[in-house]
Amino acid sequence: MNTLALGPSWLDPDYLIGTFGLIGVLVIVFAESGLLIGFFLPGDSLLFTTGLLVTTGKLDTPLWLVCTLVVAAAVIGDQVGYLFGRKVGPSLFKRPDSKLFKQENVEKAHQFFEKHGPKSLILARFVPIVRTFTPIIAGVSRMNYRQFITFNIIGGVLWGAGVTLLGASLGNIDFVHKHIEMILVGIVLISVVPVAIELLRARSHAKKEQASGNDHDAPGTPNPRGRHAKR
Repeated sequence: MNTLALGPSWLDPDYLIGTFGLIGVLVIVFAESGLLIGFFLPGDSLLFTTGLLVTTGKLDTPLWLVCTLVVAAAVIGDQVGYLFGRKVGPSLFKRPDSKLFKQENVEKAHQFFEKHGPKSLILARFVPIVRTFTPIIAGVSRMNYRQFITFNIIGGVLWGAGVTLLGASLGNIDFVHKHIEMILVGIVLISVVPVAIELLRARSHAKKEQASGNDHDAPGTPNPRGRHAKR
């Protein structure tokens, strides 16, 4: 099965699985779940392809074991991210940008966490970039650990096992094999849509706040106070 290389070859699920096997999948899931440098990795399409390859026999590992290991890697990854966030604390928001770290990504995750609360640990699993930084933000916010681990496990199961099982369930359908490139591109696009929507909302909100600020600062508004003060 040939899949479309979504960018460099090392971002192509078929190449990654063919080269590094199940170990490579687990390392990527772990990194994308809680390491700052893992936000660019192809988690969704990788898990879908993994399930598909298990069903077709090209990945010689029982499906139940693959799902169990993927969930474990996802949960442990979030755990590491949470502990990192607790250790670093608010200083994370002052960290300068670099090639692999952008404050913009931290802000997205922080807004997502503030908006959705504990359930963000479940929802963020299905949103690229945000899923990497959300457990870290949970740690920075000193989220109750028992609550964190509960939502972490639920999210890990729904995402890790869910996407893998989806690929496995569609693995024997001819249409899927014939159009695998289109399907993987579709998965990537669907994954990116929530990020794009949040960006547009954030920009719209920023423009409204700026416009509101300009209205308050408009000439004439402070003048009466100024003249009154002079008297």
